[in-house]
Amino acid sequence: MTQPFLFPPAAALAAIGDRAGIQRFHYVIRHGSMKAGLYAPNDRDEQGPHQQDELYVVLTGTGRFEKAGRVVDFGPGDLIFVEAGVEHHFTVFSADFTCWALFWGPVGGEG
Repeated sequence: MTQPFLFPPAAALAAIGDRAGIQRFHYVIRHGSMKAGLYAPNDRDEQGPHQQDELYVVLTGTGRFEKAGRVVDFGPGDLIFVEAGVEHHFTVFSADFTCWALFWGPVGGEG
């Protein structure tokens, strides 16, 4: 069977469903050290630092993102990079906020 190579956000969001009270996340692909999924948090972002480097691609919504004490505003189309092991959170976000989250590389990041 051939692995899918197109991942519409709507299909990933449907796979998440209405998960109240937990982090709303669904992996769409895992390949080697890379994995990618759709993140659509409910009321707050409770994630902690990750073991791999990470990119967020904002699809919908707006808000504020904090990384290692630095805060930035974000919106659709923005790309956010977080090194492995660095504390980060979406501190404020609109109800329609969704993003792709992509992880890759070795545990501890690529340096």
